[in-house]
Amino acid sequence: MYIPKYAITTLILKNIGLVEAAREVIENAPLVPAWEAKFQDEAKLRAVHYGTALEGNDLTMGEAKIIVEGDVDTPHQASEAGVVARERDVQEVINYRKVLDFIESVKEVPNYTGDLLLKMHELVVSKLVADGQAGRYRTSQVVLRNSLTGEVGFRPPQALEVPFLVDEFLRWLNSDFGKREHPVLRAAVTHYALAAIHPFVEGNGRTARAFATLILFAEGYDIRRFFALEEYFDKHAEEYFGSLMTVSNQSPKLEDRDITPFLEVFCQALSIELTRIKEKVRELSVDIKIKQRMGKQIALSERQMKLMEYLNSNGEMSMKEAKGVLSMVSEDTILRELKDLLDKEVITKRGSTKSARYVLKK
Repeated sequence: MYIPKYAITTLILKNIGLVEAAREVIENAPLVPAWEAKFQDEAKLRAVHYGTALEGNDLTMGEAKIIVEGDVDTPHQASEAGVVARERDVQEVINYRKVLDFIESVKEVPNYTGDLLLKMHELVVSKLVADGQAGRYRTSQVVLRNSLTGEVGFRPPQALEVPFLVDEFLRWLNSDFGKREHPVLRAAVTHYALAAIHPFVEGNGRTARAFATLILFAEGYDIRRFFALEEYFDKHAEEYFGSLMTVSNQSPKLEDRDITPFLEVFCQALSIELTRIKEKVRELSVDIKIKQRMGKQIALSERQMKLMEYLNSNGEMSMKEAKGVLSMVSEDTILRELKDLLDKEVITKRGSTKSARYVLKK
C-alpha cells in the first residue's frame, strides 16, 4: 500500500485553520436561493474556464460562459451560439463542465475505485483522444517536456506499473489509516499522486484536479459548491507546476517523495479561495439582514460593513472593540463611521460616555 510522506508544517496548519473558519461562515450564511445559485454558477464557470486555460485552452471567460450556462453539448452548437474558436478548445470546455456536473451528481462514495477514476477521465477527454484511450490507462511511455527548451522535465512511471500504482494509492485512500487524515490533505495527496502516476495519455491534470474536488465534495467540504481551486492554480501556474515538479524530481519512486511542498501550495490555494468567498458572503449576509430589518437597501462603506459584521456576530460593541475591528483607522474616523450608522438608523447607542455600547437597531 502506498503511504504518502509529508510533514504538517506551520503553513499547512495555518491554511487549514483558515479553510475551517471560512467554511463555518459560508455554510451558515443566510443566503436566499437565488444568490446561492449565483455563487454556484460563478464557481462552476471559473472552474471550467481556469481548469482548461491552465492546460493551454484559448477560450475567453465570456466564451466559456456561453458554453457552460447555455448547456452547449457540441462544437457546432457553440458556433451557432457565437463561439468562434478551435473545435478542440470548445470540446475541452464542454467536457470539463460535464465532469463537474458528474461530481455534483455523486451523492455518496463508499469507496474510491479505479472504475470511478476511469469514468471521470472518460468525461474529461471525450472526443479528444483516439478510440480506446478515453477511460483507459495508457499503454505507452510518456514524458513531460519543457515547452520552451524541449528538455524532459519529468518522466512518469512505465505504463506497466500504472494499474498497480493506482491500486496501491486507492488502497491508502480507502484504508482506515488514510481516512484518519483531514479531507483537505486527502484531496491534496490525491491530486499529487494522480498527477505523478500520470495514468493516461492525455487529461491527467484535469482528471487529478477533478478527482481531488470529488473528494472534497464527498467528505463534507463542498462548502455549498462556491469555490474553484482552478482559478488559483491558473493565476499562480509557476508556483503550482513548480511544486509538482519539485516533488516529482526528488526520487524515481513515488513512495520515497516528500510531498509537503505540494500540500502547502494546495492548502494555500483553498484557503485563499475560500477566504475570498467568505468575505463576499459576509458582505451579502449583512446586506440582506439590514434590508430585512429596515425594509430597504442601505448603502454602507467597507469600514461600516466590518463594524456591522461584528455587531451581527456579537450583538453589541464598545469603542474599544470597534478599534479592534478597524485597527488601522483613527478613533475620529471610527466615530464618524458610527455616527453615520446612527444617522442611517441602522444602530443605536446606549450611554454617552467612553463606556457607551453600540447595538443593532431592532
